[in-house]
Amino acid sequence: MKEKLYPLLFGGDINVYSVARAFWEQYRIRVTCYGKFPSGPAYRSSLIDYRVNANAEKAETLVRLICDFAAEHRDGKVMPIGCSDDYVFLVTDNRDKYPDNVIVPYIDSKLMGELIRKEHFYELADKYDIDHPGTFIYRKEMGHDFELPFKPPYICKPSSSALYWRHPFQGNDKVFVLKDREALLDVLDRCYAAGYPDTMVIQDMIPGDDSYMRVLTCYSDRKGRVKMMCLGHTLLEEHTPHGRGNHAVVITEKLDGQSRTLCEKIRHFLEEIHYTGFSNFDIKYDERDGKYKVFEINCRQGRSNYYVTAAGYNVAKYWVSDLIEGIDTGFEICQKESLWRVVPRKVSYDYVPSKYHAFMKRMEKEGHVSNSLISPDEKNWYHKLWVWHNLRSHVKKFASYYEKQK
Repeated sequence: MKEKLYPLLFGGDINVYSVARAFWEQYRIRVTCYGKFPSGPAYRSSLIDYRVNANAEKAETLVRLICDFAAEHRDGKVMPIGCSDDYVFLVTDNRDKYPDNVIVPYIDSKLMGELIRKEHFYELADKYDIDHPGTFIYRKEMGHDFELPFKPPYICKPSSSALYWRHPFQGNDKVFVLKDREALLDVLDRCYAAGYPDTMVIQDMIPGDDSYMRVLTCYSDRKGRVKMMCLGHTLLEEHTPHGRGNHAVVITEKLDGQSRTLCEKIRHFLEEIHYTGFSNFDIKYDERDGKYKVFEINCRQGRSNYYVTAAGYNVAKYWVSDLIEGIDTGFEICQKESLWRVVPRKVSYDYVPSKYHAFMKRMEKEGHVSNSLISPDEKNWYHKLWVWHNLRSHVKKFASYYEKQK
């Protein structure tokens, strides 16, 4: 490495632990992290200097933390990394307030604002020939007087997730799966009664279980050139109300012609809009027309980003090679087979369709299995105990919210 790097992470969840683990495995860097609570997977980890600050999500506090940290580490570069949307927005919006030794690894606020609003993202998807589910943008002033171009069941979600979570109400699921119009109207009414100010996205529900899902992680360098793409085949997601859609089991596999075409389309899109940094796409295969359909873009590494590192594409390496060392790594697309999971082995076999079990067992036999939270380098027993409890909790959660697969 040409000069010292001091990663400064914000958050405390599995995303934080995964990124911290990547820096440790690649460079033996023990990252510093600020989180709001003395709990979670990052708390007390031996791989992380975890610091609690209840106001870390406030702009003035975050700016002060970054500036103070940069002043303490003038002998190198400081890279603030948000591990949730709110932190990413704050780091980006305040970039003009940081000292010269701070590197912000994100696109500008204007482009980010356009991309994270699902309504605008779908307009861009149409422009660049990227398929997405049938979509209707609902505005509060429409009331109950609107017609949908597709039949139930419906998917309903906020256009702005960041604004949505600031206006909680009872039953405010991350994503709503609604069987009929009556249920849809009830969700819309409760959402706006809670004060949510933006549009809602209503979509055609693509049939198929979790194994029809895909997750694509990309890295674009400072010149806007895509340098890495790793397509994960999601086999299982969480199904709790606030965790719906969080990945639980993901495999990487050799690309076929159709999945490669999907990657080529998204690579073209990212390079045309001059995107830089990590991007993450949620995708589902629609067997009705044989197309992969993109749900959204996240302007950061995803929660399940360790599936990328475990497949041989360490996420920390791309930040360092691009922004610290100035190395052109060339274009890489994952063709390696691996299995990533954050649930107990038994849960994965109980709830993943049986047609994937042979692949999973082969990955286990070949030693290509990982769990973001289980690191051989982790020395803290408190963290290990937390992981043990977390794994046990998934047994009950899946039994409560999801049916076993055949």
